[in-house]
Amino acid sequence: MEIKTLRYFLAVAREENMTRAAETLHVTQPTLSKALRSLEDELGKKLFTRKSFSIRLTDEGMLLRDRAEDLVMMADKIEQEFISLDDITGGDLFFGLAESYQIRFLAKEIKALKERFPNLHYHITSGDTEQVAEKLDKGILDFAVLAETPDYTKYEALPFPEVDVWGLVVPADDPLAKKNSFKAKDLAGLPLFSSEQGWFGEIREWAGSDFEKMQLEGSFRLAFNASMFTKERLGYLLTFRSLVDTSKESGLVFRPLEPELTTKLYLVWNKYQTFTPIAEKFLEQIRESFTVR
Repeated sequence: MEIKTLRYFLAVAREENMTRAAETLHVTQPTLSKALRSLEDELGKKLFTRKSFSIRLTDEGMLLRDRAEDLVMMADKIEQEFISLDDITGGDLFFGLAESYQIRFLAKEIKALKERFPNLHYHITSGDTEQVAEKLDKGILDFAVLAETPDYTKYEALPFPEVDVWGLVVPADDPLAKKNSFKAKDLAGLPLFSSEQGWFGEIREWAGSDFEKMQLEGSFRLAFNASMFTKERLGYLLTFRSLVDTSKESGLVFRPLEPELTTKLYLVWNKYQTFTPIAEKFLEQIRESFTVR
């Protein structure tokens, strides 16, 4: 199974049309069709269902798509790493980021590094801790930002300068907006939104015996999406301060939890990882910056 063939497969899966995929790949349609038939023969599975004007993935095709995306990303990363070995003015960095206002610290460091190395290129994958940690473990990423204490048997880690504060986001004209803070008992019976990681981690520990009285209305990986549901009064959002817009014009307000609940953010990388020169420069710079704060 060749990387080139997987690129062909992913293009067809994305375009859902053989002609368009051939155009984006700059190959002829017969060449593309032959490569995909060979891939199906090699795997012994039907990957597509073909209709008059479109192509759809089978269940086996969807499984291959998920695996192929990681393999192609890994191949691209390896290629960029070897190119960057001889590039003293830049290179590629790959990050996986959890959601937090503290990402601004990371952005500031990347900006400073790019001023020193103009040919720096950075690639960002966003997601919750589970998603970005999986890609880090596979070697697809150089660094990940996790919103939980890292596994020090697997990772090296650098804590961010500040902490994220938990609270409840509610519509500004909701009666609950009159409260200055929320205790666990105040949340009993309310329809609540949260990430699964936060709900079964920090929130459960913070709430103690009152956790059983709390109701998870829905779980979200992205706080912005949850805030839209909160605006429609489908529930109330448990999240970090400054993660969603709670300005006067937003129609939402943030109220902290009581007692205060905070989460530390960590920049992590795999133990014994061999870095490219630009990754070494980045780590050296951010270690100095975060230590000085």
